[in-house]
Amino acid sequence: MEILALLMGGIAACFEPLNLMLIFLGVTVGLFIGAMPGLGSVNGVAILLPMTFLVPPNSAMIFLASIYYGAMYGGAISSITLGIPGASTAVATTFDGRPMALKGKADQALVTAAIASFVGGSVANILFTAFAPPLATVALSFGNPEIFALMLLAFATFVGLGGDDIPKTILSICLGLVLSAVGFDIISGEPRLVFFELTGFMHPINFLVLAIGVYGIGEMLWTINSTRDEVSMTDADITIRRVLRAAKITMGAWRGMAIGSSLGFFVGILPAAGATPGSLMAYGVAKMTARHPEEFGKGALNGIAAPESANNAASTGAMLPMLTLGIPGSPTTAILLGGMVIWGLTPGPRLFTDQPDLVWSLIGSFYVSNFMALIVNLCFIPLFLWMLRMPFTILAPIIFVVSVVGGYAATQNMFDVWLMLIFGVGAFLLRLLDYPMAPAVLAIVLGPIAEPKMRQSLLLSDGDPMIFLNRPIAGPITVIALILIFLPLFKLVWDRLKRKPAA
Repeated sequence: MEILALLMGGIAACFEPLNLMLIFLGVTVGLFIGAMPGLGSVNGVAILLPMTFLVPPNSAMIFLASIYYGAMYGGAISSITLGIPGASTAVATTFDGRPMALKGKADQALVTAAIASFVGGSVANILFTAFAPPLATVALSFGNPEIFALMLLAFATFVGLGGDDIPKTILSICLGLVLSAVGFDIISGEPRLVFFELTGFMHPINFLVLAIGVYGIGEMLWTINSTRDEVSMTDADITIRRVLRAAKITMGAWRGMAIGSSLGFFVGILPAAGATPGSLMAYGVAKMTARHPEEFGKGALNGIAAPESANNAASTGAMLPMLTLGIPGSPTTAILLGGMVIWGLTPGPRLFTDQPDLVWSLIGSFYVSNFMALIVNLCFIPLFLWMLRMPFTILAPIIFVVSVVGGYAATQNMFDVWLMLIFGVGAFLLRLLDYPMAPAVLAIVLGPIAEPKMRQSLLLSDGDPMIFLNRPIAGPITVIALILIFLPLFKLVWDRLKRKPAA
């Protein structure tokens, strides 16, 4: 009851005029920041951090947290309407959100994304409030072997993302892993895969450059090459009845929302994980457990609901280690942590006892921001749909300009802009050859996380790979991952044995 009373006090503090205005402003600004390719929550919070010195620390934290929430919602907008992920957290939403928009169901996709985000955020808020201290302890017990085992489990779900053509899926994963290894070796410091000795390859390939190239430039070229007469966009006229109907249909995606909310929150509390791996894993698990996995990639509701609920749940989960342990769970929470230090606050176990008003007003703002972001997002759906009414002859140059500007804004390096264009053409050619792009993109996201964890674990065990099997947490996760990886092979052998005529 004490926790409930503290939570009610925190929510009441959020309804003070200044805090309520900051929440509305934060989620609205965050919505558009998240929708702009190349920006995302990290850049938005970093850019607006200096503005928070004009208000008290608790109001400043509420404002920055609401931007974070709004940006998580906004990432789906450009993924669905333009096929360009607003941030890495929204890449998985593109897989089914864009095909649904091209079928003339963009309003359904946007409503599903908004409701799934709300459900994911709500579930994560309840878990955060009820289980913060024990979950923080569990997260702290995850060392390098455990995190690598979790990443291996994520890779195991990739096989399901490529349809029935397993060899092409594996080749796509390998291509992504090669691109993720560009730069300097993390142990020896030696340069590797520096193609043609170009200095631009001396640093790792920025993920947003790859994502915008593949899903911005590549999608535009694919659409130009396709028969556009068959593509019908949703009419911009939208009513409350239409939103309610779309919301009712969205309830059928409860499986994806349940998977995304639980898995996203758990992955979010792990240091150095964050919302991107959570959303990608949720998509893979949702497809693996679906009754009709062949619908994924063609406009499946669960393919939107799972990653959107996961990235919002993960954003809340990432706050948990920051507040309870002083360990940021994502790049955005690292900036929030820096802001707290600047304001004279010390994140950690004593924060709940030394600064209860600030902590519980921040937790209360999670609930209020989540509801506010849902309302603001639904109100802006007509604007997002208006974008889809443009003739493709107008929309294609806009997509190209937004992609180039977004790619340059992410790194401010012209080399990366040229690289983005090359990735776009390469993705288009691979799609012509019927290669799945999702596994390659996911591999380049998780590769930089998995490789250092694997190598540090092997250094810890003097090169013995059994470290991934003989630890109480890493072992079961690794076994499950290996079963999932070899499952298609077992299935192939079993099918051939069944077809073999009896002697």
